[in-house]
Amino acid sequence: MGGDPIPESEFMNPTVQPSPGDDARLGAHVDADGTRFSLWAPRATRVELALVDEHRRQTNYDVTPTGVGVWEVHVPGVTAGQRYGYRVHGRWSPETGERFNPAKLLLDPYARAITGGVDYSGPITDHTRESNFLPDPTDSFAAVPLSVVVADTAPPPALPAPIPVSQLVIYEAHLRGYTRQHPSVPEHLRGTYAGMGYPSVVEHLVELGVNAVEFLPLQHFVSEPFVVGRGLTNYWGYNTLGFFAPHGAYSSSGTLGEQVAEFKEMVSALHASGIAVILDVVYNHTGEGGHDGPTLSFRGIDHGAYYRLTDDQRNDYDVTGCGNAVDTSTPGVLKMVLDSLRYWATDMGVDGFRFDLQTTLIRDHAHHVDQNHPFKLLVAADPVLAGKVMISEPWDLGPYGYQVGRWGVGWSEWNDRFRGFTRDFWRGALGGVQELATRLSGSSDIFDHGGRPATASINFVTAHDGFTMRDVVTYDLKHNEANAERNRDGADDNRSWNHGYEGETDDPAIIAVRQRTARNLMATLLLSAGVPMILAGDESGRTQGGSNNAYCQDSPVSWVNWYEQEEWADQEELTRTLLKLRAEHALLRPEQWRYHGEVADNAGHGLGRSPVAWFAESGTEMTTEHWHDMGRRTLGMYLSDRSEGFLIYFHADAEPVELSLPGAPWALGYRVVAHTGLPGELPCKHLAPGSTVILPGRTVAVLAADVRVGAWLVAASPVTPDVAAKGRQRTRD
Repeated sequence: MGGDPIPESEFMNPTVQPSPGDDARLGAHVDADGTRFSLWAPRATRVELALVDEHRRQTNYDVTPTGVGVWEVHVPGVTAGQRYGYRVHGRWSPETGERFNPAKLLLDPYARAITGGVDYSGPITDHTRESNFLPDPTDSFAAVPLSVVVADTAPPPALPAPIPVSQLVIYEAHLRGYTRQHPSVPEHLRGTYAGMGYPSVVEHLVELGVNAVEFLPLQHFVSEPFVVGRGLTNYWGYNTLGFFAPHGAYSSSGTLGEQVAEFKEMVSALHASGIAVILDVVYNHTGEGGHDGPTLSFRGIDHGAYYRLTDDQRNDYDVTGCGNAVDTSTPGVLKMVLDSLRYWATDMGVDGFRFDLQTTLIRDHAHHVDQNHPFKLLVAADPVLAGKVMISEPWDLGPYGYQVGRWGVGWSEWNDRFRGFTRDFWRGALGGVQELATRLSGSSDIFDHGGRPATASINFVTAHDGFTMRDVVTYDLKHNEANAERNRDGADDNRSWNHGYEGETDDPAIIAVRQRTARNLMATLLLSAGVPMILAGDESGRTQGGSNNAYCQDSPVSWVNWYEQEEWADQEELTRTLLKLRAEHALLRPEQWRYHGEVADNAGHGLGRSPVAWFAESGTEMTTEHWHDMGRRTLGMYLSDRSEGFLIYFHADAEPVELSLPGAPWALGYRVVAHTGLPGELPCKHLAPGSTVILPGRTVAVLAADVRVGAWLVAASPVTPDVAAKGRQRTRD
């Protein structure tokens, strides 16, 4: 895994030994003569490999212990596509975290493909109905999925050129929901890897201006029994069962290894168009739930090795809210996580990872949070993972789980402070503009320390978990009735604003102001320092009907509706415009922090202007009095380097404001290149310094500045000023 050995006493779970070596090659690996199977089961007394044919008939082989907790067997003649599972023998001793039950057929934790599903009414628990601590002898064979042998194949071609983190525009998408209703995708490919890689889908992403897709979980997952009991399914996928296997149900071609090939073809198609692939990975818990849940793999191999347990070793120590927590203080489990990351990065061509509830992964054997945990040290030292995008969801539900801003160099983090503030600012829940400046600057109060860059902040206003952007401006209350939990699930603190009417309406005035607020939210996101993340469909007005917890809605509630987007064409046009500006002007996507100072020319001569400055509507820099005015709703952000400049105004008051444009040395002229207003609301002509402009209420305006470089004037790019409004004009026409 790379790096120096970590002293075991500092972090290891002391109850589970021995550990596999760093060079142990676990899983099923095809060679010229057959397949070698290798499983880490440190406290087992016997392991059986069960080969299963197409008629679900078993042939069992005893697996040989190697002395380091690893069991191996080579079976001649076994090739790719072979189904298999394990039966693991040992003590039934819940008080020591041992729940061995060979009646339960188990998945290989390293399986590269998984076929079949779970029969939730079958004998899938290791215990009886009467007690969680008495073993159930009923065979689970007919009720559980199977591992599949997959041969090595070539990885997808890499991106034509690596994308620096500072240039990333992340698009968070659900693979199935994104194309499930796409009219240009053949029906049999909709909702699959092949559908996501379909030319018209990739072309849309390129035209929009995003260059990285962050997929909700694609590692093989299952639903929770209580969800299935309500006639629903785990749609989001945060319930992993196979950390090496692409989710089988997303394959259009089969589940006996075909899902691996189809996944690679999707990555190849995205890479060919310059789009990076980031996986949302869930290593913090598994789909087995608590010890009262199904035994499908890890628990049956060694409950106390894979999961965090309470002091009595009988119960799961749950810091995820999902019944169990994976124990990375166990070396074999830590190795599995690192091996999994390396596999997706090398064999599957993935460019980065977003870690769900990541604080769980840096807890030690006493469940304490440790920012110097071996997980982080090993990732930092691993040459395979070097250069991969690493994004933390920097919290879990356990003690001291909120770790925003603490992950250090090499990591970017979901910035929930940005989400909450941006919503509050545009709904009028906050006074003053001090925090607005901080969030626009990359949230320096959180991330500007320890040598971290401005790209440490992953900025977002919406994500899969919560309202869509359209719903943020349409609903004050959550509407999760379809989840059959009496609307008790989902967050109550939505910081949304329905603009005076709850839900959809035909009132044109309400629709117009809602769409304007949505444009302001999008503009704030895309004009802030840091890495922007757009929720798929927010650029086109996707709605979930007020659901802020659609985790179990594999239905039109969650799918992108490609048929009703014309009404929100303004939003998409604005998104394209701002992403084009961001791509063309490095000034709008800084990697390093900007401080007030003086910009110099190539000869080192000062040009009189600052890399960043803050302006009031009077055309003068903000004063202390301005900063402490809690009634202030307007802020101008000036950005410049030696060759160009921008002046961006954020105006959240309902009434218009008169702007006076700053003169030299800030600029010698201006041109409006984007805004969130209506066509004709802002001037198209070149604007002289000192001239006045009426900025309509609730509007963001981007002005490119003519600046001097030494003795030379550099004029602002001649971008059509009302480009952001073209879509609105077309809609009315």
